[in-house]
Amino acid sequence: MHSRLTPATVLLLTISPILWAGNAIVGRAVNELVPPITLNFFRWSIAALLLLPLTRGLFRRSSSLWIHWRRFAILGLLGVGLYNTLQYLALHTSSPINVTLVAASMPVWMMLIGALFFRTPISLVQVAGAVLSIIGVLIVLSRGEWQSLLALRVVPGDILMIIAAIVWSFYSWLLTLPRDPADIRDRWAAFLLAQVAFGVAWSALFAAAEWIDAPRVIVWGWPLAAALLFVAIGPAIVALRCWGLGVQRVGPTIAGFFSNLTPLFAAVMSSTFLGELPHLYHGLAFALIVGGIVVSSRR
Repeated sequence: MHSRLTPATVLLLTISPILWAGNAIVGRAVNELVPPITLNFFRWSIAALLLLPLTRGLFRRSSSLWIHWRRFAILGLLGVGLYNTLQYLALHTSSPINVTLVAASMPVWMMLIGALFFRTPISLVQVAGAVLSIIGVLIVLSRGEWQSLLALRVVPGDILMIIAAIVWSFYSWLLTLPRDPADIRDRWAAFLLAQVAFGVAWSALFAAAEWIDAPRVIVWGWPLAAALLFVAIGPAIVALRCWGLGVQRVGPTIAGFFSNLTPLFAAVMSSTFLGELPHLYHGLAFALIVGGIVVSSRR
């Protein structure tokens, strides 16, 4: 049974989109310095090293990590390996504003996946809110030109982010399953590291495939080092911790609405740091997505 929204929970679920918007900005800024899948591998490897001192006995044979290894392997694949890899790949062909706005379809996928796989009913009010969100996403995909929808003028990054949103929805619902090992979930660092450890393994496989596919170049220096440190601490450890707490308190459906704040923060950061000013259609899309939040959250 999930509780009502409280100011503390609102704060938790707002911190995550702020940091995720920063992740999109940094991912776009360093796309000439490091390959996208390799960036994801470096990011989570650093996060694992930072989490390691905060855990005790996690990797012992008697640990619940090995008893429930399949669950953590799936969580690591979805939340660490696939979602972030898809986002960094998307940023090579799409802007941070577009990427985060397309990802704002998250509540739609949260509701659909909850209904199809986790037996969570959908109300008519939620459907109305979902329709508004879908219209907002279509505006982004069409770049504000409805005629372009007929010609399917979408960049690969937009499609990748839709897939990423579906992946993240599955991840969020899996966080709520009651068979979670309580002794690890109560120890947040151990619960997070259990996912990250498997996620790093998945990311290593993906990065190896990236290097086998074509020669790569990494431009080492302070800009890349600072970027790696930020994405490993903020959007990884802090954001994932806040998101996990928020989801466990109010459920994935309501929490998913807060992910729609990410485009707002991304737009502000893009104009400040990258000079990528938002267009009128971005504002219209965001207004529709927020409208979907308001409508869907009504009881």
